[in-house]
Amino acid sequence: WFILQYMSGFGNEHVSEDPRCPGALPEGQNNPQVCPYGLYAEQLSGSAFTCPRPTNKRSWLYRILPSVCHKPFKPLEEGHLTHNWDEVEPDPNQLRWKPFEIPKAPQNKLDFVSGLHTLCGAGEPRGRNGIAVHIFVCNTSMLNRCLYNSDGDFLIVPQQGKLFITTEFGKMLVEPNEICVIQQGMRFSVEVFGETRGYILEVYGAHFELPDLGPIGANGLANPRDFLVPVAWYEDRQVPGGYTVISKYQGKLFAAQQDFSPFNVVAWHGNYTPYKYHLEKFMVINSVAFDHADPSIFTVLTAKSTRPGVALADFVIFPPRWGVANNTFRPPYYHRNCMSEFMGLIKGHYEAKEEGFQPGGASLHSMMTPHGPDADCFEKASKAKLEPERVAEGTMAFMFESSLSLAVTKWGLQTPNCLDKNYYKCWEPLKSHFNPKHK
Repeated sequence: WFILQYMSGFGNEHVSEDPRCPGALPEGQNNPQVCPYGLYAEQLSGSAFTCPRPTNKRSWLYRILPSVCHKPFKPLEEGHLTHNWDEVEPDPNQLRWKPFEIPKAPQNKLDFVSGLHTLCGAGEPRGRNGIAVHIFVCNTSMLNRCLYNSDGDFLIVPQQGKLFITTEFGKMLVEPNEICVIQQGMRFSVEVFGETRGYILEVYGAHFELPDLGPIGANGLANPRDFLVPVAWYEDRQVPGGYTVISKYQGKLFAAQQDFSPFNVVAWHGNYTPYKYHLEKFMVINSVAFDHADPSIFTVLTAKSTRPGVALADFVIFPPRWGVANNTFRPPYYHRNCMSEFMGLIKGHYEAKEEGFQPGGASLHSMMTPHGPDADCFEKASKAKLEPERVAEGTMAFMFESSLSLAVTKWGLQTPNCLDKNYYKCWEPLKSHFNPKHK
């Protein structure tokens, strides 16, 4: 009977109740002496109680049993999930990874949690300041298992395969070219339909928000109405064999057993929710005269640091668009940056490196490490006839950019067959065109 439905709006105050239980939301108050249908009231706070109203995040959940009903947490093997940034010596080189391999199911069954692999990061969840970049590769659904992240928010970017995500707030289907955000503390379970792969940007200590638009004005980039929030759905299901609730806490995994499904929320209201967004909805802003604008014009979501104008992390995309700039080298310019730039490719060919950078792979250009178009791209763009042209048609590349200096994990540097040892060679054919007699 269930049909996927969503409510729209970024950061809105939403109200939702499962249609099987009309009137499940209390009227006029959050915490009545007796809730409708004999439900329990439980608040999920995503910010301090005393935060200014624009940044105050909380939702009230009305559930069959409260989430406190579980056995004690015990350590769970975390595999390749880590926040230990000192496993290997720092490496300032330009790094590129071939597509991360997805294990075959009969040999090695991995669900979303067991398939998490930390690639790089910085900071520390106990201090509530930092980020991590994870790769997920999985081939089986989570069965009677859910995860919640005590450390921060997950921005999930599927690259291959759909994710059918059940949350305490309802269900979402997230396909490649869409993203979703599961905020701190929200329990969720992931069902997959075969070999599945993607990227995760985790932030500690801040929530994602829409970037300020400044001179762009009131409209553009990611529009608030295009963000979708699930509607309430519950299951009143007993699990005598044990339902496993997994907590990511201080960078480690812990598991607790309970005998019922945690997705027993009949109704909820608030502004602290999971949400999804389709990247094709992004309204691209670009140069229509000359020069190549900074990639900040492609920011979908930002997690702000305590320094004004400096992001803990930005999520940036490079969608299909028109290139029309006159007398301009149109691809990305050569660059050394005080930020760290991690790039992934969902589909197609990235315009600055059409060979070598593949869907399901990644690159990392660390703080102040030079990078830019490969030699082939430079030669083509320098000689191209400058006509209006479609850029990145059929492509979607993205960037996680951070003000933190990212360390690569042992898995990231030693994962078999993935690290491209010849990445630096794409710039070796660049030759000098200098002519001191030419003006």
